[in-house]
Amino acid sequence: MEASDRSGSSVVFVFRGTFVHSTPQAALQILEDALLGVDTKGKIAFIGDGKDLQRLSQAFGFSPSEVTQLEQHEFFMPGMVDTHIHASQYSYIGTALDMPLLQWLNAYTFPVESRFQDLAFAQKVYAKVVKRTLRNGTTTACYFATIHTDASLLLGQIANDFGQRALVGKVCMDTNSSVKHYKETSQESEDETYRFIKELLNKKYPLVKPVVTPRFALSCTEALLSKLGAIAKNNNLHIQSHISENTEEVMLVMNQFPGSESYTDVYHKCNLLTDKTVMAHGCHLSDEELALFRETGASLSHCPNSNFSLCSGVLNVRNVLNHKVKCGLGTDVAGGYSSSMLDAVRKTVDASKVLTIQNPKHNTLSFEEVFRLATLGGSQALSLDDQIGNFEVGKDFDALRVNVAAPDGPIDLIQSDGPKVLLEKFLNLGDDRNIVEVFVAGRKVVPFASEKSD
Repeated sequence: MEASDRSGSSVVFVFRGTFVHSTPQAALQILEDALLGVDTKGKIAFIGDGKDLQRLSQAFGFSPSEVTQLEQHEFFMPGMVDTHIHASQYSYIGTALDMPLLQWLNAYTFPVESRFQDLAFAQKVYAKVVKRTLRNGTTTACYFATIHTDASLLLGQIANDFGQRALVGKVCMDTNSSVKHYKETSQESEDETYRFIKELLNKKYPLVKPVVTPRFALSCTEALLSKLGAIAKNNNLHIQSHISENTEEVMLVMNQFPGSESYTDVYHKCNLLTDKTVMAHGCHLSDEELALFRETGASLSHCPNSNFSLCSGVLNVRNVLNHKVKCGLGTDVAGGYSSSMLDAVRKTVDASKVLTIQNPKHNTLSFEEVFRLATLGGSQALSLDDQIGNFEVGKDFDALRVNVAAPDGPIDLIQSDGPKVLLEKFLNLGDDRNIVEVFVAGRKVVPFASEKSD
């Protein structure tokens, strides 16, 4: 490995040890006895070999005695990116998984989300979910909130306060809600989306940005979808929604939008497919639809826990990647019953193996490929890969310090294993006890500096 020539940068801290990450070319790259320096802006100033300590210390103006040495069973990996999570559903996570998608929304989701007009309730739930996801190693989260503007702004404030990188979306829906008071008129949705975007941007949070969020096609009229597409385009904003989650949904969308050729075409006609769009699920997309994703630069968020839990379908991620469509992973709380991206990693491997059981010719995803989906892939899906996703000089230091042999942790090490095996054990067996430190943009956010009120 070669050190950067960005000498003159003021280095805040330097770590020495094992670093694992992905590149576009390599699903897993292991850097042993590496030196990594982080500057005052929280960016990676250099990456070099441990044997070059003296030269690097002189070039970057730090003392070798100030270097933090990782332990034998520790490594740094990039922070994980949750490309799809409903913060507002966190209160009933782990329950209410006895129905398919559309019935589930009406029975559980809409009634709970309607409670977020109460800011005290919103504060309690949103503080919990931000803290929990950070503890679980989610350094970047793409959040759905609710239709309530003030509560959605509160979620942005809480993410900022705890130091999480976040895209926050005020949900838009003007039709097909079973809860009478949980929907908007098209005009209200448009006006409140404008207000949400303006007020969140005016906060000037360094790591929290708005994302235009039509819930999904069934919850929005075509007029509203078109207005939201225009808002996103005029303000150069991210877009998030759902697509082709289950077969009943796909059928109803085609009935509601008879002038469109496909579910994907509904969004495309409304200018909602861009290179800053992430669509959750996509279990039942055709190859023609995937080609349209590739053409527009839109990405998919694979949420296998939710897809299994609600019996929605199994996304063929290999086919998505073969179409060169950007793809990240999502927990999809609370359709997914775990807020940990480690669960998303495991369920992604399981889903790929299910497809191989069904068709032995299917090329099963490797754990290294799924590791990339959870980190670099997620950053690509959110069009943030110029800032985060791996350990490249100039990118923000979003990272997890992992101790596979953490005291009282879930992993028993029997023999001396190399870093590749340690990573595999962590991905398959580890939990928050193994994540001893979490950094976002160079700032240590876990352990929490002080326990804020929940």
